[in-house]
Amino acid sequence: MTHRATVDFLLHDWLKAETLCQRERHAEHSRETFDAVLDLSEKIANEQFAPINRLTDEHEPTFDGVTVTLPKETPVAMAAFNEAGLMAASKDVELGGMQLPTVVEIASMSFFYKASVSLAAYPMLT
Repeated sequence: MTHRATVDFLLHDWLKAETLCQRERHAEHSRETFDAVLDLSEKIANEQFAPINRLTDEHEPTFDGVTVTLPKETPVAMAAFNEAGLMAASKDVELGGMQLPTVVEIASMSFFYKASVSLAAYPMLT
């Protein structure tokens, strides 16, 4: 079973995440919007995070007392993550978020953890 099939089973069949759309906070969402977020997450994780997983492990951040130095690919991958709105996936719309249920945000992040734990840790720093 693929990672995506496992996520879909857990989120939709077992947890019935789309029932959260009955709540006022998530009323603008549906299974389709959840799946779109998962599709996008899987795509960015596969295209931006996974290819540089080894690189970011071998070239950890350095700090010279003034500047943090990262592999040049790191900000590119993080920009793709941010531009997709995933940094604020479960935050209020008024704050620039998507107001997704936390369980969907966590399911989304599973693609990034699978692709590169070291890169996926950056959003947790904010």
